Amino acid sequence: MDPISFLYFILIGLAAGWLAGIIMKSPGGGLLRNLIVGTIGALLGGFLSQLVGIHASGLLGSLLVATAGAVVLILLLRVLSRPPA
Repeated sequence: MDPISFLYFILIGLAAGWLAGIIMKSPGGGLLRNLIVGTIGALLGGFLSQLVGIHASGLLGSLLVATAGAVVLILLLRVLSRPPA
């Protein structure tokens, strides 16, 4: 991966983590948390979108897929962190 693509991936992940935090009303977090959630969300979103046959391209498509993946990640973390009933 060339440096420009890597920077693009980091910036998309950062924005996706921030958007997912707003969508999910996730408390606090900060820059590092948004970057981690967004980056993992981008990978998860890319995997899930290919699984269902959705192919996103461009800045907006990448941002939407990464944000969707970050939202799914936050949902999974909430479900896994709940105490058993």
